[in-house]
Amino acid sequence: SYFGDKSSYVENASSLNLTSSSSVRGLHSARIGKTPLSSSRYICRSHSPLMGHSATSSSAVSAHTVASVVVAVVEGRGLARGEVGMASIDLKNPEVMLSQFADNTTYAKVITKLKILAPLEIIMSNTACDAGNTKLFSLITQHFKNVTFTTVQRKYFNETKGLEYIEQLCASEFSTIFMEVQSKYYCLAAAAALLKYVEFIQNSVYAPKSLKMYFQGSEKTAMVDSSSAQNLELVVNNRDSRNGHTLFGVLNYTKTPGGSRRLRSNILEPLVDAETINMRLDCVQELLQDEELFFGLQAVISKFLDTEQLLSVLVQIPKQDTVKSAESKITNLIYLKHTLELVEPLKTTLRSCSTPLLKAYYKSLEDTRFGIIREKITTVINDDTRYTKGCLSMRTQKCYAVKPNINEFLDIARRTYTEIVDDIAGMITQLAEKYNLPMKTSFSSARGFFIQMNVDCSTLPNGQLPSEFTKITKMKNTYSFTSPDLIKMNERCQESLREIYHMTYLIVCKLLNEIYEHIHCLYKLSDIVSMLDMLLSFAHACTLSDYVRPEFTDTLAIKQGWHPILEKIAMEKPVSNNTYLTEGNNFVIITGPNMSGKSTYLKQIALCQIMAQIGSYVPAEYCSFRIAEQIFTRIGMDDDIETNASTFMKEMKEITYIMQNANDKSLIIIDELGRGTSAEEGIGICYAACEYLLNLKAFTLFATHFLELCHMDALYPNVENYHFEVQHVRSNAGNKEKIAYTYTLSKGYTEEKNYGLKAAEASSLPSSVILDAKEIINHIAKQILHRQKSTPEMMKERAIYHLAMRLVQTARNSRLDPDSLRIYLKGLKKKYEATFPAPEQNNEQ
Repeated sequence: SYFGDKSSYVENASSLNLTSSSSVRGLHSARIGKTPLSSSRYICRSHSPLMGHSATSSSAVSAHTVASVVVAVVEGRGLARGEVGMASIDLKNPEVMLSQFADNTTYAKVITKLKILAPLEIIMSNTACDAGNTKLFSLITQHFKNVTFTTVQRKYFNETKGLEYIEQLCASEFSTIFMEVQSKYYCLAAAAALLKYVEFIQNSVYAPKSLKMYFQGSEKTAMVDSSSAQNLELVVNNRDSRNGHTLFGVLNYTKTPGGSRRLRSNILEPLVDAETINMRLDCVQELLQDEELFFGLQAVISKFLDTEQLLSVLVQIPKQDTVKSAESKITNLIYLKHTLELVEPLKTTLRSCSTPLLKAYYKSLEDTRFGIIREKITTVINDDTRYTKGCLSMRTQKCYAVKPNINEFLDIARRTYTEIVDDIAGMITQLAEKYNLPMKTSFSSARGFFIQMNVDCSTLPNGQLPSEFTKITKMKNTYSFTSPDLIKMNERCQESLREIYHMTYLIVCKLLNEIYEHIHCLYKLSDIVSMLDMLLSFAHACTLSDYVRPEFTDTLAIKQGWHPILEKIAMEKPVSNNTYLTEGNNFVIITGPNMSGKSTYLKQIALCQIMAQIGSYVPAEYCSFRIAEQIFTRIGMDDDIETNASTFMKEMKEITYIMQNANDKSLIIIDELGRGTSAEEGIGICYAACEYLLNLKAFTLFATHFLELCHMDALYPNVENYHFEVQHVRSNAGNKEKIAYTYTLSKGYTEEKNYGLKAAEASSLPSSVILDAKEIINHIAKQILHRQKSTPEMMKERAIYHLAMRLVQTARNSRLDPDSLRIYLKGLKKKYEATFPAPEQNNEQ
């Protein structure tokens, strides 16, 4: 039998399918009740967990998206403390992701991964709540206030059982995961608890060998912590969560739900493998160069439905056969037929592609299983049965999906249904003639068949409808109503439909049993469609702006780059600026007046880095990036009421987190530090923090108003100073001097004095306060020592250092021919000699 041994399967949520609302309420009630597994539950909000998402904006997909991921987390004990195993399953997508990694005491990797998954529910062992194991538990509950939190007994975190589940449920194409995880105790333990828990709380089971399972280590993607994702507005706008002014909004021209999900996860977890990134960039380049390919692919991809969710429903077997489950299976078989009919057009479009990735996708689509499944479907399902929009037309498709003469009783039931529908239409025509009113037959999934007409109430007798009509609703001049006879005929129609669905369901189950062994090719198709959709989205974004293909070297060099989100907001190209960081010049201090563009510039660099590492083109004239394994930002000066953290305390926590987790391959963006305390302490903390970060080879950009920091370049040759230029404009009214912002970055630190006072003047602060402030500032300025001056020896050492770094860069990255290289090196030598002429006695040398 198709249903097999149900007891050995793993359950999932059939309620979250493509067609059936199948009682979200039912799922909710199942979740609130006790299960044999559950030892305690923590639900931090009174509303249904299905209707919420994680409190942090970086993990929120969107306001209307329902979370559907369940995650199990377990940590090692004793000497293995810090080794964390995770397993997650998406109730809308039959994929199990396993992960195991070593984390430090901040648990940054755990929290970041959970934020990216945006879970509906988190499962941990009850021992994680014990007195000695509270840190990870408390951090998770603190960061995920809107998420249902469940603890289960430790015995269910069993690695042996986890391996059994993988052997039993993993599709054969993904069986290599067994070799990857068989020695990873903690992710196996998490998998066992997760799948056992899902088995208890859901009302449908997974068929054997039906799930996609994969292992994802933390080393394959760059880490963007949740705070940085929020600061940079990667997927959610900080002012309005429904606003599309985010990096996701800038790049999202996807046509399918799968493409949109892939884009979001890539933005939050950029790639770190240059070869994979360049393969994507090759595809984007081909799409931009071949207009026919671009529009052809876009036309085919836009016809695909949510393939991942379709798969999720197809591999589930309901525990109870209900009308809802029957209707759902029939609908999804029609969706499957629609999806398979798109494989050939997609293959045709990709036939002449030249890039390796698109060629590989074309080869994958030559899989014979697509044809086998389609042939088996056409033996049972009508050729003209297809996915349509509109509940009545889709209902008709479901009724007549199965070919005639396969089941005699089904044919009789369909004739009966047709007669009832015809009778309903005839009855409404008779009523229209009887009352001489323009009545027409209408249909909705909630009401069934009902009567509708457009008429001015003044034309009705006494301004009212005849008394035999009930359930009357009116919107403007449109009346919707029914009658007792029509209600009875609707009931007969529903009975007939139930019979049709039941018999069609039995035929569909038999068909699914035949095609089930071949259905795993849809995982491959789902992956191809979502990736092509994302790459098309990148190409589309390029056509709307002058983006350029990035290169990957050991240098961060951006020529005339601009902020991608600001361009979308302003509807015009913002002021562009250059950026240059190398191993030898890896620390940049940026100064300038308030509102001169420092924060925008810093965010722009981080956004460009992320765009490059997901395989997108970048807003610049030229750009080269060093692959960043981690991207950290410390931006903003807000306090945090929830954690009782002052502005300064929040700053200290954020810089501590960066220091504990940054490495030589990090990109660090710091926009103001030490502003929440006194000037002396702030400068001291900033200076010490800068010296600590200078010991790393990380690329760091540090914006500050503490001009004392600018003198670090005298001690550290890898420090560079830049500032944002402003111009002074004298206004005609009152002959006052105002600042005009150029938003242009220049070398050196700012020469502006008292720009805070000028900003205060612009804000209409009383003139008496301004005058007092100027007097006090002048008095303090006289007491401050002259700025530190660089000695000639220091300047010479710095010049030698920069010359050496330039030579190293040239040796590593130069593409010049020998003659051009010789000219370039001679130019470097002349430039150095002109700055520091050699003493006469050394001329001969």
